[in-house]
Amino acid sequence: MTTPRDLLFVSLDVPGTRPVEQGDLSLALAGAELVDLLSAESVSLDGERILPGLVPATGDRLLDEAGASLVGEAPYETVEDWLWRRGRGLAVAYVTVLEAAGQLAGRRHRWMPRGSDRPVPVDSPARQAAADRWASHEPVLAGLAEALGIPGESAEPDDEAVVTVLAAVHDAVQELEAVRQRRRIEDAAFDNIWRAP
Repeated sequence: MTTPRDLLFVSLDVPGTRPVEQGDLSLALAGAELVDLLSAESVSLDGERILPGLVPATGDRLLDEAGASLVGEAPYETVEDWLWRRGRGLAVAYVTVLEAAGQLAGRRHRWMPRGSDRPVPVDSPARQAAADRWASHEPVLAGLAEALGIPGESAEPDDEAVVTVLAAVHDAVQELEAVRQRRRIEDAAFDNIWRAP
């Protein structure tokens, strides 16, 4: 299994401090893909810039798509830009792939977090592997889950590039939440204008 798939299972199985939003999960999945691409030496980081490297086939369709979508020319893409570009709709893509593989059941028309619309992981070796990785307090998985409001225990990863990616995921999720808050305030103000006598 890949880090993104493990993260998706963790987001469904482990209770967090808040419901996992689709946009947050998409950003974290894009970060998880980048971590796996770093591990496969498909990319390296020069500061915040993603430099393409080897292009090995990982055997995972979505991860291979991620590797193929890298910006291959200078000045290259920043980690932050990658998260926002690659993350667009990524949670739905992973849910769809896992449903097709029989790893998830029970989803209807909407995304996750509320009630019966939430996909349900089926008992499988992949789900168990994700649970084992989570139980081992693996730093990358724990760091990504923490960005989603899922508390865990782990040490900081040793790899500076991975630390850069995790920090960028945390920043992007916070930025997305700030946008949501701003929209809620604007919507409330608009509603108040129309209710005023």
